[in-house]
Amino acid sequence: MKLSDFKYNLPDKLIAQYPSDERDQCRLMILNRESGTMEEGIFADVIDYMEKGDSLVINQTKVFPARLEGSKDKTDARVEVFLLRELEQGLWEVLVKPARKVRVGNRLTIGNELACDVIDNTVSGGRVVRFNYSGDFYEIVDRIGKSPLPPYIRREPEPSDKLRYQTVYARERGAVAAPTAGLHFTEPLLKKIKAKGIKIVPLTLHLGLGSFRAVVVEDLSRHKMDSEFFEISEEAAEAINETMRSKHKVVAVGTSVVRALEANVTSEGWAKAGHGWTDKFIYPPYEFRIVDRMITNFHLPQSTLLMLVSAFAGRDLVFKAYRKAIRDKFMFFSYGDSMLIL
Repeated sequence: MKLSDFKYNLPDKLIAQYPSDERDQCRLMILNRESGTMEEGIFADVIDYMEKGDSLVINQTKVFPARLEGSKDKTDARVEVFLLRELEQGLWEVLVKPARKVRVGNRLTIGNELACDVIDNTVSGGRVVRFNYSGDFYEIVDRIGKSPLPPYIRREPEPSDKLRYQTVYARERGAVAAPTAGLHFTEPLLKKIKAKGIKIVPLTLHLGLGSFRAVVVEDLSRHKMDSEFFEISEEAAEAINETMRSKHKVVAVGTSVVRALEANVTSEGWAKAGHGWTDKFIYPPYEFRIVDRMITNFHLPQSTLLMLVSAFAGRDLVFKAYRKAIRDKFMFFSYGDSMLIL
């Protein structure tokens, strides 16, 4: 398939700028791959589509406030430093804005506690910087950084975003973008799911900006994903494999969970424990080895996320569902409504 196959028009008013008042009360579209039908409910209804013995696989990555505001030494020009990933202690790959003003050799000052020296450029247009600081780097960043909201949320981050742009089960710090399919879960809903005999299985994939980077080649086989770190424990792999052996369903919460599982599968089709970096790019046609059902949000046109969902449910059915969602005024993207694909 080609990049142009994943284009659609979305009215701006359907791009959610704020989350729903209650996490699990957003709208839910239930898309049935076998029948091709679409139903509507609220997110809390997802429990009705899972049975005892199923596994709900969640991404427990934790978003940290990766947007830092500072200035360039000598000129005092204002710059934004967006933390992408730590290469080693104190050494980071970052994005800078405005990029044209920041060159190798510059020193950037961020408040009274952080400074960094620009030591290299990256092939993707970013910079490699070395930070100078005293104390705990992440504690400083948690205090002075801003939530890294996506660019289609056209407002400044508010204090509430530090809570709402984070899943209730976030544990492992390292993401600069939230696994947004999981934003709709609440602690009471998770307790009900567990009480029903459904296993809640955590793994980690630290989302970078690569998942949202624009695809610029018409031939999808030429697109290269940025690498993201993942970790699947022995306990998680065994829980998933037990679900598969007992012929129950593996329900993935979000495209990041799907990518982690599909990137670390045995040749016989079993989940495998491990950790490392993955640049797995899933687009149609693709044979899924582990995931039976998926919870996801509504994604940007021509995005790798939309391509993955289309590989799972079929491009034509997904676009039929998106057309209905637009007609019925569902809200789209990170803070928008949800979809359950059966």
